[in-house]
Amino acid sequence: MKEMQAIETSQPTVAPPAVHSRQLGAQLSGSMSFSSQMSKEDEEMSRTALSAFRAKEEEIEKKKMEIRERVQAQLGRVEEETKRLALIREELEGLADPMRKEVALVRKKIDSVNKELKPLGHTVQKKEREYKEALEAFNEKNREKVQLITKLMEVSQLILKSFSFFFN
Repeated sequence: MKEMQAIETSQPTVAPPAVHSRQLGAQLSGSMSFSSQMSKEDEEMSRTALSAFRAKEEEIEKKKMEIRERVQAQLGRVEEETKRLALIREELEGLADPMRKEVALVRKKIDSVNKELKPLGHTVQKKEREYKEALEAFNEKNREKVQLITKLMEVSQLILKSFSFFFN
């Protein structure tokens, strides 16, 4: 970074307009870092905060996708079990009286499967709540990001105005 500042400050002051505007922008950013150690620290803190925010945003998105996949998998299992139960009930209705004992056993199995399905339903509801919470957190972070970017733009404009004042 110091080498770039040395190169930027050693360049001639007369240049074509397009090159001059690029050099001016580079000199402004270099001057800002060179003239004030505090600004350099602020800039580094902004970069760190922005990268941390992006990492958190990616983490939230990843969790959201994981939760969605788990919920979908559980819903698929619940649907399969429901279909199986419907088939078993249809078969039971078609059985004759001599098979009453077997029918009773199958009914007990159906009841046990229903008992197993109940916690799965609760788990699905819990995961949906977690998904909604993650989505709310994601949206909140997005709003926070927009506010931070707006603040950054305001600060950047103020800095550019102050530097243009010095160069005029």
